Order: sequence, then structure tokens, then C-alpha cells
Amino acid sequence: MSTKAERTTAYIIETVAPVFNKHGYVGTSMSDLTEATNLTKGALYGNFENKEALALAAFEFNRNLLLNAIDEHLSIDENAMAKIKNLIEFYKKYDVFTLSMGGCPILNVGIDAQHNNRLLAAAAKETIKEIEGKIALVFENGINNGEFKLPVTPLQFSKQLFTIIQGSIAMASLTKDRKYLLNTVNYLEVLIKRELK
Repeated sequence: MSTKAERTTAYIIETVAPVFNKHGYVGTSMSDLTEATNLTKGALYGNFENKEALALAAFEFNRNLLLNAIDEHLSIDENAMAKIKNLIEFYKKYDVFTLSMGGCPILNVGIDAQHNNRLLAAAAKETIKEIEGKIALVFENGINNGEFKLPVTPLQFSKQLFTIIQGSIAMASLTKDRKYLLNTVNYLEVLIKRELK
């Protein structure tokens, strides 16, 4: 059973996570945070050392939602090819999945924090590496099970795959046109079939 303080901290993080993700670290004011949570500045700082600590906790919340969804799609009781196809299906609806978060946390926080918050920038970079590693492990298992061969190492292939996916997310976000995401992810299905020989 969690304490009242733990519930308050969890409530604050969950409530401000989409605010930080949508407006960025610099673009989010304390009044944005107090308005979203209906708490005073003192109540917020009673739970977090400073704005940076709160922003980092908010990113971690969104990051964990994303990583859990990826784990769920990659952990189906199927072969490696089916796991990759399942992940691609997830990314077809990625814009819908991230809507309540205020958009893609990797893209939003990664770009926003590059020049103003090294801890957030490092957390976004670490998340990218973790996702690439999860995908690479599936490819490696597929090779070991004799399902397919790759033209490059599993990690290199997963980096290329994830770069294409993130690029389509960026284009869909910037243009407000989800066809960039859908068309690219649909093309990935063809590309994977062709490359995994």
C-alpha cells in the first residue's frame, strides 16, 4: 500500500509528463505545472528538488510507457519474424499511442533538450540505445534459430530500422500528416521481407 506522499508524487509525474513532452523543458513554466496539477509551487517542490528533477521524472514516466509497449510487442510467443512484424504493427499506430503523452517522447525531448538540458538529452539518447538493443536481440535470435540472415550485424540492422521509423515519426509530426508514418512503416514490411534472406 502506497503512502499519501507516494500517491501525490505519482500523480504529479503522470499529470505533468504530457505537459513537459508537449512544451519542452524551457517552454514549460511553473504556472503550466501548477495549473495542470492544481497544486501550489510549494507542493510541487515539496516532492521534487527542482524543475529539472521533475522534468526527468516526467520523461522517465513516458519512456517507461513506451518501453513497456515495445516489450509487449516483442515478447509474443512467436518466431523472430513475427515479433518484428508485431513491432511494425505497433508503429503503424504510434501517433495514436503517443497522443496522450503529447507526442513522441524520444523526438520531443531528444530535440528540445539538446542545447538546454544535458540530463534529459542523455536520457533520450539512452532510450534510443535501449530500443535498438531490444530490436537487435530479436534479430540475433532469428539468426541463431536459422530463420533468416542479415546483410549486416543485428545491431546495425536494428539501428537502420529504428532510424527509418523515427524519421517517419519526425516527418509525420512536423507536417501533421500521418501518411509519412503509415507509408514508411508499410514500406518497412516489404524491405524486411527482402532483406531477411
